[in-house]
Amino acid sequence: MNEELDFIVATAKERMEQSLAHLEKELLNIRAGKANPVMLSTVNVEYYGAQTPLSQVANVNTPDARTLSVQPWEKSMLADIEKAILVANLGFTPMNNGESIIITIPPLTEERRRDLVKLAKAEAENNKISIRGFRKDANQEIKKAEATEDQQKNYEQDIQELTDRFIKEVDQILQNKEKEILTV
Repeated sequence: MNEELDFIVATAKERMEQSLAHLEKELLNIRAGKANPVMLSTVNVEYYGAQTPLSQVANVNTPDARTLSVQPWEKSMLADIEKAILVANLGFTPMNNGESIIITIPPLTEERRRDLVKLAKAEAENNKISIRGFRKDANQEIKKAEATEDQQKNYEQDIQELTDRFIKEVDQILQNKEKEILTV
């Protein structure tokens, strides 16, 4: 009987952890003005007839805070990689120097920074909604479980504490991302 309730709490915790991991991944895609190899994570290159992630055909580095360097493992891939970066429509202009592709990251305007903060806040709010949804689902499962009223209340309290903890983590992650975006 308690095993069932423990399982419900463990499942809710796992779903909340996955939600948090998803938020962190989504926020990585919101660029903060600094060059980061993750910026090119959505780029796929035509490689021997198959769409292949850029990271599997080239080495992506950040020589400095405003530059990305893409070093293909096969020089013949330079043109295809350059084309794939343009097609990905990331707002970058790749420069092919015959050896590698250099991408200079343009500085963000104040308006663009504010837009990115709004985007990050929206992503965090969606994440909080998901976490609250997991709480609701868990509480409904607890009510269905065969347990005393006191046991149900205790487990509902555990779920609420988990929810509060994860919402607090979302707020902290958002605060860090906001600071990163607004730092010039």
